[in-house]
Amino acid sequence: MKINCIIIEDEPLAMQRLRDFVLKVPFLNLMQCFDSAIEAISFLGEETVDLLFLDIQMDGFTGIQLLESINKMPGVIITTAFDKYALKGFDLNVSDYLLKPYTFERFMQAVTKVYDRLIAINKPEIKNFIFIKTEYRLEKVNLDEIFFIEGMRDYRCINLDLKRIMTLQNFGDLENDLPSKQFCRVHKSFIVALDKIESIERDRIKIKDNLIPISETYKENFYNLIK
Repeated sequence: MKINCIIIEDEPLAMQRLRDFVLKVPFLNLMQCFDSAIEAISFLGEETVDLLFLDIQMDGFTGIQLLESINKMPGVIITTAFDKYALKGFDLNVSDYLLKPYTFERFMQAVTKVYDRLIAINKPEIKNFIFIKTEYRLEKVNLDEIFFIEGMRDYRCINLDLKRIMTLQNFGDLENDLPSKQFCRVHKSFIVALDKIESIERDRIKIKDNLIPISETYKENFYNLIK
């Protein structure tokens, strides 16, 4: 994940130092540098920015005034030589506060905090179940109950621990519904749950009392997945 960021700093040396720090971090994408808060406002209105590096004490329009004027607040790391602004900054829900001169280690601590927060916010919700179309209804099936799926002419048989469910859903639809890191197609007629595999011998997978063949078409992908 890349974090789109901008720098707002009116001191040339401080801007260059901060720019050098940003460019060292692989997950930061520096979009633009501004020496004026007013210039940055129009950019923020047009572009999606995840993080501001913001100086507070600037001529004319200050960093605090900029924060108070933003409708949709991105992550903000304040950079300033004046610690008196720290309390006001945190009142505006900034992510962190860097007091000049700061080290690269302290800088990394601040940006990593923002990165971890954005990862948590954007992390997709992981479903632990799917719905299987049976003849007259949709049946909820917990993923950890599935051992393997077998093709039987027009039907697919979902083999669970204590029962089997028959469905007309095709393998393509089932593969799209199942997490690719937990389930793998190993044959034109079989999908297996990786955590249910007991052993593999001579390109045959043992799950409970079943021996499931691994075909040439799916062999490379399967073995790469279980490495």
